Amino acid sequence: MAQQITKNIIVAANITHVYGLWSNVENFPRFMEHIKQVEKTGPTTSRWIMAGPAGMQIDWQAELTRQELNKRLAWSSKDHEGLITTSGQVTFNALSDRETEVTVVMSYAVPGGKIGEIVADWFANPEERLTADLRRFKALAES
Repeated sequence: MAQQITKNIIVAANITHVYGLWSNVENFPRFMEHIKQVEKTGPTTSRWIMAGPAGMQIDWQAELTRQELNKRLAWSSKDHEGLITTSGQVTFNALSDRETEVTVVMSYAVPGGKIGEIVADWFANPEERLTADLRRFKALAES
């Protein structure tokens, strides 16, 4: 079953800086706690590796489906047979020359069966995880 999460945060940095940090997917392990590596595999594609439960590694391919400079980025996972299917978007809104609101809307689904149950347990409290990741992003962007 798919779940959707929406969270936002205000970052004390200009929109160009904030967008630039977020649009470089290789920065994600710097602020997303469970993302261990993101590797660009093409102009709009990337491979994501996440630490899973019991030492399990979860990986998937993602594609950037929409890119509007300093406004919006949208993505979707490409390999829908993997352990996780994800899609979403992040929008950037300049509140001033030195403040940017970042809003993330993310959907994800995990498969059924025993493996799916283990992965679903690992994704307990996804809103809290996203909130913590956004706080780490804010700290990174403001440093």
